Amino acid sequence: MRLNPGYFIAAAFLLLATMLAAMALPARADGASGVTGGAKRPKVCLVLSGGGARGAAHVGVIKVLEEYRVPIDCITGTSMGSLVGAAYASGTSVADMEKIMGGLSTNTLFRDKPPREELQIRRKQEDRSLLFSPELGIGSIGGTMLPKGIVSGVQLESVLRDLAAPGYRNFDELPIPYRAVATNLETGQAVVFNKGELANVMRASMSVPVAIAPVEIDGKMLVDGMLVNNLPVNVAHAMGADIIIAVNVGTPLAKREELGSILGVAGQMLSILTEQNVQASIALLKPTDILISPELGDFATSDFDHLPSTLPIGEAAARKVADRLSRLSLSPEQYALYRKGLSNLIAQDMRPVDKIRFENLKRVNPEYLQSLMDTQPGKPVEQKVLDEDLRRVYGTSDFEHVNYRMIEDQGQRVLVVDAVEKSWGPNYFRFGLGLDSDFQGTANFTVQGRFRKTWLNSLGAEWLTDVQIGHTDRIASEFYQPIDSQHRYFVAPSIELKQSSTDLYSNDELIARYDMKRYRAGLDFGRDLGEYGQARLGIRAGVINPSLAIGPPSLSPGADSISEGAFVASLLLDKLNSVTFPTAGWLASAGLYNANSSLGADDTYTKWDARGTYVHTFGRNTFSLTGIANGKLDGTLPSYDQNQWGGLLRQSGYRVGQLLGESLTFGRLMYYNKLKDYPVFDGLYAGFSLELGKMRHPLVPGNTTDLLKSAAVFLATDSPIGPVYFGYGRAVDGNSSFYLYLGLPY
Repeated sequence: MRLNPGYFIAAAFLLLATMLAAMALPARADGASGVTGGAKRPKVCLVLSGGGARGAAHVGVIKVLEEYRVPIDCITGTSMGSLVGAAYASGTSVADMEKIMGGLSTNTLFRDKPPREELQIRRKQEDRSLLFSPELGIGSIGGTMLPKGIVSGVQLESVLRDLAAPGYRNFDELPIPYRAVATNLETGQAVVFNKGELANVMRASMSVPVAIAPVEIDGKMLVDGMLVNNLPVNVAHAMGADIIIAVNVGTPLAKREELGSILGVAGQMLSILTEQNVQASIALLKPTDILISPELGDFATSDFDHLPSTLPIGEAAARKVADRLSRLSLSPEQYALYRKGLSNLIAQDMRPVDKIRFENLKRVNPEYLQSLMDTQPGKPVEQKVLDEDLRRVYGTSDFEHVNYRMIEDQGQRVLVVDAVEKSWGPNYFRFGLGLDSDFQGTANFTVQGRFRKTWLNSLGAEWLTDVQIGHTDRIASEFYQPIDSQHRYFVAPSIELKQSSTDLYSNDELIARYDMKRYRAGLDFGRDLGEYGQARLGIRAGVINPSLAIGPPSLSPGADSISEGAFVASLLLDKLNSVTFPTAGWLASAGLYNANSSLGADDTYTKWDARGTYVHTFGRNTFSLTGIANGKLDGTLPSYDQNQWGGLLRQSGYRVGQLLGESLTFGRLMYYNKLKDYPVFDGLYAGFSLELGKMRHPLVPGNTTDLLKSAAVFLATDSPIGPVYFGYGRAVDGNSSFYLYLGLPY
């Protein structure tokens, strides 16, 4: 029997058509619905876009992918997408990511300084000034005048290490191969990372220009990858993806009415750049690829305080394409095998280090930095402790960024701390403003500037100069010289020139005002107690020139010039977590001043003072208990050195400085409630205080020596120029006043 050649041709065409049809459909894994055994499943790559806080929705999408048993063979991401992608690629479970996201906030991500109670005492003391401005570099050669970002990213990196496996990695060796995208700030080109220290790479990918300082890796200055490739579809193609699941959480362009400020216009420019490259990436998607766009509406890219609320939105968006996801689904048995291969989360190497090394330091003494670290050679490395060490080193204010590496060097395991000294240092300037008014004719405005020269020698000498102009004019300068490399002991010579005025009241009537000029020099020997406080012993010598500015001649101070000389001692212990609105901690201080004729004093006497504060918080409710006492031990306190008291939260109801006498006893119970949170500043508070006080031996005869009872109510907020208080105080004896303060009232 002869066969017709046409049958062969027809059969060949039929076979070819079948093969083409099969290639056009997504292949499925063995045992998947509708697929015969032996078929090879496609390589599925997850592409996660940037979008700031909106990117937390990626976790919701991944949760649905797991629910539908969709295998992920590679991941690439930008900015927040690189963060979520690295966590999942490292083996972090969705449940753990949800838990971590729930614990994140603006404070936990972007407050670089360690908790205030862990700072060295000299840095804590700066909080009690009027200073609020950023630190400006003065006289630096070849350096910038300002930081490269509002935050350095030290705290952010510690959070990133909790999310993903820390340490240097070849990203193809992660449970799921991974790529991150950043932008080279010098060339404007995309940089794709396939290896490196994960936390550092993630931070580079999400370093929003101006907000977060750029990251230096391999000689490149890197910022957020959203500028050039916010949805890196092309990177997934380069990784060999057959099917791409792309998740776009980018910010929509603002409406016209939202562009009424320079910030709105700047934000829109950034959004336009990002949206253009996102649309170019979407155009690269094939019909078989899947695009998921969570409907996040007006959820702000900066709203890191409500990350969990985006997760359900991500889930809902993924469920809208459930029919397409189900085509990629593995059987329960196959997915279990797939997940088993990903379950080996890369563990951190906790072996002890043989040595700790600080590299590239030009000014700061490494012995001092070592003294700040709890991580020590020969002991196991604990990630939490090491993160706290890095924040503590950064908290010295000498560095623009602090990171670390683990290396092997000549058979030794070495912890290398990369502490980058400030390019705008080592000399700095800050300024501040202060205002207080009782709305009864008394208003004082103050401008302050501070110049700080650091690391004048290898032991860390620091020269601090303050200039203040306003109700009180003052120039003060101190040279702080540690006498050991760990800054335990120091000597501190100082000078002060001060001109101020003191009001004298008879009950609530102003009867005189004195101008006081003071010229003083001092020398202290001290012991720094690390994060706890400082003790000092010293001497003072100077001249006081009092004069009567307002009032009858009978109230003249007498001598035109008064010599002073004294032995002084002080102790300050400060573990408050904030000066403006503390929620926890305590403070204690004590001082002794012995005016002594052997040092040239015209008036001889000894006075003392003590103060204590304890703070505790329940939820958003804070209680603060403060006690203050001072007085004389011997002699008679001269009029120029008596206690002046009064004002908001300082026996509220009385005018500022209305109470004047030899000794004071004062107690205050203060309560405040946090009404509103702000992204960067502390928030808005409402509160009240109950106060008891007693002024003994008043300077003006007839002024009350009775127990003083007063109370106050106030609204307060942390502002870009410092804390602002508006309050009303009233005393039982009828004294009352409204108050406005810029700066601390107490």
